[in-house]
Amino acid sequence: MKILVCISQVPDTSTKVVLKDNNTAIESNGVTYIINPYDEWYGLIRAIELKETGVASQIDLVTVGKANTEPVIRKALALGGDKAIRIDVESNDPYLTAVYIADYAKSENYDLILCGKESIDYNNGTVGSMLAELLDMDYIGFATGIQIEGTNAIVNREVEGGEETDTCNFPLVISCQKGVAEARIPNMRGIMAARTRPLNVVTPSAVEPVTSILSYELPPAKAGVKLVDPADMDQLVKLLHSEAKVI
Repeated sequence: MKILVCISQVPDTSTKVVLKDNNTAIESNGVTYIINPYDEWYGLIRAIELKETGVASQIDLVTVGKANTEPVIRKALALGGDKAIRIDVESNDPYLTAVYIADYAKSENYDLILCGKESIDYNNGTVGSMLAELLDMDYIGFATGIQIEGTNAIVNREVEGGEETDTCNFPLVISCQKGVAEARIPNMRGIMAARTRPLNVVTPSAVEPVTSILSYELPPAKAGVKLVDPADMDQLVKLLHSEAKVI
């Protein structure tokens, strides 16, 4: 089985977001970037587990971005990827991202494509489904478990109020979330090897975006905390009713 794992670069969750250019862009200087956790902890690690058990023979990694994304894709190599592909273009449009990945993947005959359920920066959660449509593959979203039995994938996924189990044929696109695998830390041997391994840089064809970002807005500052004496329940109820407006 040949697997493609989609890797996206996102700001670390501890990063303080600073807006610039009249709130139309995010300041990148001083920002620490990481692999999107849903891509790393679940999609990539499950692919590695499938290779370790002999189910998969090759794990390719693909990211869409300029040269500044290379440290992130090299970390993914250090964890256990076999080959890294960087599609050399900036994209904040999920449709464009899906088109770029699909154009590359069409000629590679992947059996399984894994991605995180969403990226933690834009939280669109749409690249996986659009990628499946562009490649004419079946799609399963929000997977919590992936097992391979013969020529089928057995996928557990969240649904409203519970969980369902699906039997799927290959080729297949799956978006992954917590439960699919357990996070790992790359070892020193993998880190050193990943530093010198080649990255395949692909120049995409020109595609017009279907969305554009007009502006960003930071969330309102957190209000102060009011402390209520545990014995004064009347005051607590009054505050919840008149100020918090939750009752």
